[in-house]
Amino acid sequence: MPFFKLFKSYESEATKFIAELKEKNPQLEEQQRAGRALLWDKAPLNLDTTARDKDSRVKQQPYVYQNH
Repeated sequence: MPFFKLFKSYESEATKFIAELKEKNPQLEEQQRAGRALLWDKAPLNLDTTARDKDSRVKQQPYVYQNH
C-alpha cells in the first residue's frame, strides 16, 4: 500500500479550525474578497499619466529647512 494512501483521511488542526470558522461564519470568504478588493485589487496604471505626474513634481532642495 502506498504511503500517501495511509494518511488520506488525516486532517490537520489548522484545517479543522478553518472549516469550523467557515461553518460558524458563512460570509467569511465574501468578506475576505471585499477586503482584498479594497486593499489590493487596483486598476491598471496609465503609464502616460504616471510619467506626466513624475515630470510635474517640484524638485525638493537637499536641506528642506534652508531658505533661499
